Amino acid sequence: MKRMTGLNLRGIVALAAIAVGAAGIGPALAAAPAAAQSPAAAAPAAEARVTVTYVNPEKFSEVREYGQQDSFNGSGYLKPLQEYLIKRAEHMLPAGDRLEVTITDIKLAGGYEPWHGPNFQYVRFMKDVYPPRIDLTFKLVDSSGKVLREGSRKLRNLGYLQSGLTMPTNTDPLRYDKALFDNWLRRGPEKL
Repeated sequence: MKRMTGLNLRGIVALAAIAVGAAGIGPALAAAPAAAQSPAAAAPAAEARVTVTYVNPEKFSEVREYGQQDSFNGSGYLKPLQEYLIKRAEHMLPAGDRLEVTITDIKLAGGYEPWHGPNFQYVRFMKDVYPPRIDLTFKLVDSSGKVLREGSRKLRNLGYLQSGLTMPTNTDPLRYDKALFDNWLRRGPEKL
């Protein structure tokens, strides 16, 4: 999770230099001829084997419960979770199959307990009463377009603190949430 940090004078100067440099580069890039662009950039993107879509992420349980409390993290967890699910699902899918996942709700592992005082206002406590939850719908389609499986899942892990993911070497703040995807995908495409 992000930590709140203040900007010092060097940070402000560095940001200003980046902004000035980007302003000078932008027009030069826009003026470059289309032929000079790489062929990969001009080619249409291949159809993705795994797509992950969020439906109304501003209404997720995570935002409703901790919207004000967790204002420093915002929706920064959405992209890493999306990238992780795509990466893991691509390895599981047989060649030619596609998986379309729509995530309808997320509540990250842990919770805030502001009653501990102002020094703990933005500390996420990991307790059994704050398990990770992800609700989703999915559609698994083969290369001919036939729907092989579809449905909805409520991914939960009430014993997430006893799952072995608390090893000191695993410092990913989303490790418990990503483990929900791992447990779901581990069964393979025929048992999603």
